[in-house]
Amino acid sequence: MAARFVQISAALMVMGLIIGPIAAVLWGAGSMPAPRDADWQALRFTIWQAFLSASVSVILAIPTARALARQNFFGRGVLITLLGAPFILPVIVAVLGLLAVFGNSGTVNTILGWAGLPQISVYGIQGVVLAHVFFNLPLATRLILQGWLSLPGERLRLAESLGLGPWQFMGVLEWPMLRQVLPGAFAAIFVICLSSFAVALTLGGGPRATTLELAIYQTLRMDFDLGRAGLLAGLQLVVALTAGLLALGVTRAPGFGVGLDRVIQRQDATKILVRLQDAVCLVCVTLFLMGPLSAVVLRGMGALHELGPSVWWAAGYSLSVALGSTALCIVWALALAHRGGEWLSLAGISLSPLVLGIGLFLLLRPFVHPGDLALLVTAVLNALMALPFAVRILRPEVEATRQDHARLSAALGLSSWLWLRWILLPRLKRPLGFAAGLTAALSIGDLGVIALFADPDRATLPLQIYRLMSSYRMEQAGAAALVLLMLSLGVFWLFDRGGRANVKA
Repeated sequence: MAARFVQISAALMVMGLIIGPIAAVLWGAGSMPAPRDADWQALRFTIWQAFLSASVSVILAIPTARALARQNFFGRGVLITLLGAPFILPVIVAVLGLLAVFGNSGTVNTILGWAGLPQISVYGIQGVVLAHVFFNLPLATRLILQGWLSLPGERLRLAESLGLGPWQFMGVLEWPMLRQVLPGAFAAIFVICLSSFAVALTLGGGPRATTLELAIYQTLRMDFDLGRAGLLAGLQLVVALTAGLLALGVTRAPGFGVGLDRVIQRQDATKILVRLQDAVCLVCVTLFLMGPLSAVVLRGMGALHELGPSVWWAAGYSLSVALGSTALCIVWALALAHRGGEWLSLAGISLSPLVLGIGLFLLLRPFVHPGDLALLVTAVLNALMALPFAVRILRPEVEATRQDHARLSAALGLSSWLWLRWILLPRLKRPLGFAAGLTAALSIGDLGVIALFADPDRATLPLQIYRLMSSYRMEQAGAAALVLLMLSLGVFWLFDRGGRANVKA
């Protein structure tokens, strides 16, 4: 009964945070206008770029995750942590890094010019997809890596003892696992790309490369047309929920049985050709992801001594918001780690954060000044935005634990609290650490929500960076961005220590 009460309470809270702001926006709009040609164009571009971005990210993540799962080398744990850096990097900072590498005056085009080859353009749909793959390839890799690490070692040893070849091994063990993991990973990345704002704003390249989220921003910023903003948000929600529903429909339950949690070295990983193949894959992915990050670091190191107290206070506020978001998100995720709960969690990220923020502003305005609760509101909405990732990370292991141990727990008469403490949480150590680290890092780097409530005295670090950039203090902005990057990586690493189990295996 207690577990059921927690599940219902979490579901009602999430539904209230989704329905309440949307209802406030629709009430303020009064009427809903008919879609224009520009709205349909934004919808088509949004779906196409999200499909391309999710497909490329997942396809590239499969060999990357496989290489990390079957190879053991010095620094593997550090590499797994660093591969998560692009996803938790604040968008505007990452875009600056990508421009430094792939822009018109970037490293890649400079090398192409020296070689007498035509230069590439980073603007338009190719730039949007490039940026989204940069952000989401690490997330897809970690989600798929969790699936590979969940394969019982006994099944791997049995397959090797039967002399299964590479294709047979893939068909018997790896493909069923991928069939379980890939739809959820694709849906999560697809939904993330649907709400693309900063990437489309900086790299879109014109009206033909406008996403729904960017169209919402333009509508609110230029006309404050709540009706059209609500219409665009509704279109975005329908597409996102449809993608999530399709992914849940084709996802299969795990069927590998219970293992003894032993780590077994795969025999095929010792072959020279396999080791070379995995090494080339990891080197290429590392160069692609670490190049822009290195550009951010090099640009920011020279001005660290110029940072004032306001930046460090902002860093403290960001950390407090992140810790609150993480605690709330993990509680929700544990309660909603089932099929219906995952569908509900996708609704939060499916909606425009800008529309949710405006809706909360309209709800709070009659009772209190929104700036007084800016940090609290930011923490709650950040938890809501990170909830789909946390549920997707936790749900496979939660369902596997219930399937494998429910009968024994019922026979022993374990209460909900004892089940949580002795059965579930010990088996969630790795995914729980990953989910908490991801939530904390995403919350630290968020800018959109806090900008709506802009409190001059209690700005978070991303907002402080935006203010430095707006005042053309680019050197200090670069240094503050480096601080933000280090802070994001730091909290991710601390929480993710449990998520890096078996890194020495």
